[in-house]
Amino acid sequence: MKITFVIGGARSGKSSFALREASKIAGPKAFIATAEALDDEMKDRIEKHRIERGGEWNTFEEPLRISGVLSELKDKYPVVVVDCLTIWLSNVLLQSEMAVDRQILEETIRELTDKLRELNSGTRKPGPETQCFMVSNEVGLGIVPENKLSRQFRDLAGALNQKVAEIADEVYLVTAGISMKIK
Repeated sequence: MKITFVIGGARSGKSSFALREASKIAGPKAFIATAEALDDEMKDRIEKHRIERGGEWNTFEEPLRISGVLSELKDKYPVVVVDCLTIWLSNVLLQSEMAVDRQILEETIRELTDKLRELNSGTRKPGPETQCFMVSNEVGLGIVPENKLSRQFRDLAGALNQKVAEIADEVYLVTAGISMKIK
């Protein structure tokens, strides 16, 4: 599996970039959505994004178990988009039993990055390989958050982003709708 990591700030155009690049790949497409429709505004956002993607995309809603879903989809789809890692991390962090145990959080991140490393370095089959676009927010460009939970999220997101960027074959930074390849 070839991994392309797309990172940028909120509303930077990173998801649009990932979808645009992924849409260039022929064949069925999988979209792993990590956001949950917990209120009406979020339900509307999710539906708007689903309509924008169009019918060529099969959506898999998975707020927590993305490494397992990636394993299941890798041989079935030539392209997979995961949007987004920071929402996934937030979902993991806000599970009551995990929010207090940094070791469990770090193990959960390690499980995902180990799965990505395994998928990226596995035995290559003849023919085209699955291309996976991982989307994440860059959270390290702002001020230091004022509360412990927000600082913990920022620190974990920074560590997660660094690990995924290290594993990825390509990394793009997107800002103001403009993408720049940085790896």
